[in-house]
Amino acid sequence: MMNKKIRLAASFIALAALLAACSGSKPAASTSADAVATPETPAVTDINTAAPSSAVTEETAHSPAPEETVTEETVTEETAKLYRMNEVYRFVPIDDEELAKAVLLTFDDGPKSEDIIVSMLDTLDKHGAKAIFFVNGYRVEQNPELLKLIYERGFTIGNHSWDHINLKNEDRAVIERQIGDVQAKVEELTGAKPLFFRPPYGSGNDLVKSVAKDHGMLYMTWSNGSLDWDKSAAGKPEAVIQNVLDQLHPGANILMHELQWTADALDELLTKLEEQGYRFIDPASIESIN
Repeated sequence: MMNKKIRLAASFIALAALLAACSGSKPAASTSADAVATPETPAVTDINTAAPSSAVTEETAHSPAPEETVTEETVTEETAKLYRMNEVYRFVPIDDEELAKAVLLTFDDGPKSEDIIVSMLDTLDKHGAKAIFFVNGYRVEQNPELLKLIYERGFTIGNHSWDHINLKNEDRAVIERQIGDVQAKVEELTGAKPLFFRPPYGSGNDLVKSVAKDHGMLYMTWSNGSLDWDKSAAGKPEAVIQNVLDQLHPGANILMHELQWTADALDELLTKLEEQGYRFIDPASIESIN
């Protein structure tokens, strides 16, 4: 009987040990499976963080470096200087004599009429021509949007004094105000100061030239007057055209004004100049005193 009890007790101990062993191994197996299957595990988190990093790297590989982009957008090539003005206000090539047959187009006494200005700008664009618009300060003050229009369309602003008075009769203080105030106003509206100065009536002296030079401008009058301001040409586009053609010469510095009959004459005038083999000087290609 004793031996039977001992064997029974031994069987119970063995069974208990077996159950304990099975109970301990099951949680371990379950934990291991959870680690592989759960999305919040470190392995899955690493994959999610790596994806954006990989995408940025790929985009960067196909995009220019930031420094290159800024350089391309902000650095512009300066227009080559092709012409210089001589002592009689005509323009001559600096190096290439093949460029001699050319004219500079200029318009004085604006800005005052949007319709006239737009007409002139459109015609100039049609012929691929540039020009200087010599403005008066009081008109700029009255029509700042027209000055901006000329500038934003890619044309050059020139200084024609504030009040269009005869500067030859004035002292230095008046001349300084008449010239300097236009410089300041144009810079305020466009961010750039004029590089060219034309005195009203073409009337100046050494003092006027000196003040203009002090403000960084090339002083000029003209060498070809359209006479569009004269009563003989008023309202007559054909007279404006003929006056220019009668005085035509290589390097001509052509004076015109912001007038309706000049705007009406412009397309035919530029066509006739082209037919005679003339090109139009870009003011940016003129060697200034700077």
